[in-house]
Amino acid sequence: MMKLDKIVTFTGTIFCVTGLSIGASSNTLEIGGINQEVIKNPITKEPYVPGSSLKGKMRSELEKKYGAYVTNKETGELELSSKEPCGCGRITCPVCLIFGAHKKQGAPSAPTRIIVRDATLSKESKDIINKFPDDQRGYLERKTENIILRDSGTAGSPRTIERVSAGMSFDFEIVLRVFEGDNEKDMIDKVKEGLELVEKSYLGGGGSRGSGQVKFKYGITSTQIQDKDNKSV
Repeated sequence: MMKLDKIVTFTGTIFCVTGLSIGASSNTLEIGGINQEVIKNPITKEPYVPGSSLKGKMRSELEKKYGAYVTNKETGELELSSKEPCGCGRITCPVCLIFGAHKKQGAPSAPTRIIVRDATLSKESKDIINKFPDDQRGYLERKTENIILRDSGTAGSPRTIERVSAGMSFDFEIVLRVFEGDNEKDMIDKVKEGLELVEKSYLGGGGSRGSGQVKFKYGITSTQIQDKDNKSV
């Protein structure tokens, strides 16, 4: 069994530069209603960023840079994939090493090193909203989009999506588990790179239509794991 050596924690804030659309299925259908709602905490009704959304986007962007490989079932050889996440499972693959090999739990790269927590609405954003009168408070906006009909130049098939308003922010945490023999610096650099690539792309849906531009501000702490005798390992 691999020995856990350190816990590296990225703690910081996700800033919404433009409206953020991470959708949940709408519970009701109504004329003139919202086609896609923002995912919310069912108790507080506040929007949040699922850890799976941020983790998946970081992984996807890193795969675009370093490639995603799968095993050909007929030849047993690795080949580039444009349809599935990387499942090569090589210990030299930064994607599989950090995020886990797709559909290969017992791969040489296992176990998964990264844990991405759900990002909750920041106190700063709550304080901003609370300054407004009750009837003007809200974290969300409605954005109506249309498809332009090429033959007539008119708008067709209007749809309304819900977005977290630009200027809102979320508190996020990413935990990186460093095992004995891991290259800690290289893994930290890859997580940083994944966040930078998300900044250059977008988070959530509608990125090509202006949604999802974000910025990250964070700090990094490292904790040495100790054994049962309270000795550093």
